[in-house]
Amino acid sequence: MLELNKSGTDRSEPGRLPAQAPGPDAAPDTRPAGDSPSSGPDAAADRVPLRPYLIAGAILCALYFLYAYFQYARFGSPSWDLGIFEQEVRAYAGFDAPVVDIKGPGYLILGDHFSPIVALLAPLYWIWPSAESLLFAQAALFALGAVIVGRTTQQILGGRSGLCVTVAYGLSWGIQEAVKADFHEIAFAVPLLALVCRALLLKRYTAALLWSLPLVLVKEDLGATVAVVGFLLFVYGRRLQGALLAAFGVAAFVVTLVVLIPAASSAGRYDYWTKIDKNGEQDVSMLDSVLGVLDSSVKIEMLVFLIGITAFMALRSPLTLLILPTLGWRLLSQDSNHWGMVWHYSAILMPVLFLALADGVRRSRGSRRPWLASYAKVAVPVAAAIAVAMTQHLPLRDLLRPDTYRTDDARSQAARAALDAIPAGSRVETDITLMAHLTSDRTVYWVGGAPGTAPDIVAINLDFGWSRPIQDPVAYAEQLHPEARYRLKHRGGSFVVMERTTPEPAKIPGVRGD
Repeated sequence: MLELNKSGTDRSEPGRLPAQAPGPDAAPDTRPAGDSPSSGPDAAADRVPLRPYLIAGAILCALYFLYAYFQYARFGSPSWDLGIFEQEVRAYAGFDAPVVDIKGPGYLILGDHFSPIVALLAPLYWIWPSAESLLFAQAALFALGAVIVGRTTQQILGGRSGLCVTVAYGLSWGIQEAVKADFHEIAFAVPLLALVCRALLLKRYTAALLWSLPLVLVKEDLGATVAVVGFLLFVYGRRLQGALLAAFGVAAFVVTLVVLIPAASSAGRYDYWTKIDKNGEQDVSMLDSVLGVLDSSVKIEMLVFLIGITAFMALRSPLTLLILPTLGWRLLSQDSNHWGMVWHYSAILMPVLFLALADGVRRSRGSRRPWLASYAKVAVPVAAAIAVAMTQHLPLRDLLRPDTYRTDDARSQAARAALDAIPAGSRVETDITLMAHLTSDRTVYWVGGAPGTAPDIVAINLDFGWSRPIQDPVAYAEQLHPEARYRLKHRGGSFVVMERTTPEPAKIPGVRGD
């Protein structure tokens, strides 16, 4: 189980990192003390080549992007998030406020989730103004995490353990499901958390503090994770640094949720509180939320597979504490999408868990418990084998199927014909199918989410999965916008494009006049 600093730690060595210290069942350590011992991790870092990990990272980046690109090219985006993030990045690239009309006309996205770090993608978007640039950026960030995790593991454990962990991390279900879920802001947190854990394991305390600071700009809940980093620094003997960082993390968490997001939100509040205190229309008390953290087999399965992919060795490392804030809000949530193994929510846990695996193996190798010492010798290859075995049920397996690379099927051709019927620069109301293909050069609204705007175009996929089949698309468009009249402009396959025939309204909600 988790061990912070027990009696096995040599108290005559105040600079020793407890995560590296032998536990009560370990053999004595005769290495010299110090914050950066010449015979310790820093020296090992000089002996570990970088090139193999860069090659492995490049391969993983290619696999991630290949999957994401062909999913996009086949019009298979699973949610509206890719369109939302492209609108945000496009606004930053144009030096505008991050307005995301998909969430509502004139909607300021910082009032939804606080992720200003996404602005760093603006230079890439200048070169490549497409949703595909976001997919590539995420693939590169995930692969960078693999480079950091793998190389750090070899510095700690030696041998071929680093490449084994690179494979295990790179094929982990948390990363694969995030790739399938299109782009999300948490892509930035993955390499940052890998760098934080690396710094802690290599006893580079100031680096751990500095790498953790940008996490508060990735997403509003990560201030709590920063506070846990501060707690670990405090326990590891960096009491002032740890206390200050923990205080900063808590303050950032509170200020973001209570001040910054409500200030940017048109509703004046943080809307996602309802994920915890409401189940549909039914109010749920905090006590009931706490008592229900393990009330679903889906939650339990997720927890088992989280630790299981590390061959359960992550439980031997204090680094595992860093996953608790993210797990906490997910288990408290009444939204079942947060509980399981799908979507992107577990991606940020992967670098923490796999570096905790490396730390757990190191702590167990000298154990006086023979079974534990023996198991530590095989835990890394076991973790890699688990990752490879699970991949047959995970998204990247699709790369072995010829149909994955086909973008000339009837549905894709019909979707592209619908796109051609939508003029550049127009205001379009649409569903998820076409959304991320329109956001680079059109103003895009979510279908049904832009009342009073009378968009130039209403484009829908009749097979999208509507609660009621749409029998008359033109009547449906006019039902959405009774202030305007529409006519059928294009129909091909299940895709219908309608254009407005009446004049544009003098005042459009969310649009400022020149």
